[in-house]
Amino acid sequence: MKRLGLIDIGSNTIRFVIFEADSQLGLNDILNIKIPARLSQYLNDHNQLEQQGIDILEETLENFQDIANRFNIDDLHPIATAALRQAKNNKDIIKQIQKNLDLTIKIISEDDEAYYGYYAIIHTTEIRDGIAIDIGGGSTEVTLFKDKRRVHSHSFPFGAVTLQRQYFDHQDPSDKESIKALQHFLKKQFHQLSWLSDVQVPLVGIGGSARNIARIHQAKHAYPISGVHNYTMDHRALEEVYHLLTHSKRKELKDLDGLSRDRVDLITPAATVFTSLFSHMKATQFTFSRKGLREGYIMHLINNTYAEDFDANHVSSRALHNLAQEYEIEPQSAEHRVELCKQLLDQLCALQFLEISSKDRWLFLKGAYLYYLGRFIDSDSSSPHTYYLIANTNIDGLTHEERLRLALLASFKNKTLLKFYSKQTNWLDNETVQLLLKLGGIIKFSNALNISHTDRIQNVELTRTKHDDYQLNVYCDDKPVVEYYYSEQQKKHIEKILKSNLIINFTKA
Repeated sequence: MKRLGLIDIGSNTIRFVIFEADSQLGLNDILNIKIPARLSQYLNDHNQLEQQGIDILEETLENFQDIANRFNIDDLHPIATAALRQAKNNKDIIKQIQKNLDLTIKIISEDDEAYYGYYAIIHTTEIRDGIAIDIGGGSTEVTLFKDKRRVHSHSFPFGAVTLQRQYFDHQDPSDKESIKALQHFLKKQFHQLSWLSDVQVPLVGIGGSARNIARIHQAKHAYPISGVHNYTMDHRALEEVYHLLTHSKRKELKDLDGLSRDRVDLITPAATVFTSLFSHMKATQFTFSRKGLREGYIMHLINNTYAEDFDANHVSSRALHNLAQEYEIEPQSAEHRVELCKQLLDQLCALQFLEISSKDRWLFLKGAYLYYLGRFIDSDSSSPHTYYLIANTNIDGLTHEERLRLALLASFKNKTLLKFYSKQTNWLDNETVQLLLKLGGIIKFSNALNISHTDRIQNVELTRTKHDDYQLNVYCDDKPVVEYYYSEQQKKHIEKILKSNLIINFTKA
């Protein structure tokens, strides 16, 4: 396990994150705090960072350094983007910080800033083709990637803070003329890059402004599960939020659910960038990645310094493995349950009782592995804890609907509870709910076949009897009394799929 600290010195905020990197649990932030320093406002006409800004920077770094010492971190990495990159006196500032605090600030180039944002997206989502956009305070990075490989990237010399100062200084964020002027400016900027036009791929937003757009939309629609990572909006939803922002006075924005107080003046310029680019590139969707520059920097550091812990092609599987480790799923028993589920599912499909897509099959097997992980909290209420944990945990690579389906499978107890959980979102049609009921039943029955966690059952075989019933031959080392009792209790779930009686025959392998 490594404990790494990252101080991200941006144009708008200075943020301090402490990451724990573990080969079994993955990358987790155990502390994430920020100061809205707005350093870019201290850049004078000669692009010198004024003393007041330098003092704020040093005071903030000193405070974060003290916190880092209390957390016993292995390495502390202060990195800086647009504000210090643009400051002509940045070398003097770095020397001063080095002398006073013994901290070495690394200024990230425009190209590297775009790269780390892209790196985070491909390692924490399953989006293979897209355009990443990260709006900072003083710059905006865009990156086109195809099949998870970077094709083009560009850094525009404007961000939420600079656009606010240029177009909304002394103006309300809803001022129509200012908005129109900004839209015209952005159109000219985007036209400079031929690879941005009509590309028709997802637009992936990272950074604080993007997260606020997602949270505003979630709050407006009383979104039933938590998290913005992998949250997706279509053009209509994005326009809905944009209309709300551009028709709200500053006073109204201060009370808008989902919007951070320190972004009230910045959200309209940022949202204008998002909507303008969405239309310009004819994006297929707007997806949010909670992971950006900071996570990308740390992941890249770990992959190149310590070990290849992050694989861009197995994002979901890695994330679910880490989740299982975190909640102490016993791997041998879980793998045995998965094998029994696989055998039953394949035979039911072969007999044409079930038809299932490859994606649903994948979720089914992962749900079987994670079955009742909520027992880690309380064994008497494993089902609700399992549902809540999975449905409300940001799981890299999974969309929110996939998270919901996985939660319903891994927490399956009975029809009533599954329908109750699914109604909290109303995302799933009746056909999907019926499929999940069947798949959840297979998992629960398979769990009964290894309820003692002794892996006595070697394999199962489903056959038809002379009387048009079905028999399940369960091959085992000896007659497991406990499994016999529990499987008889749970065979009703398989009988519902067969629409027939099921005889369970335990026989020596």
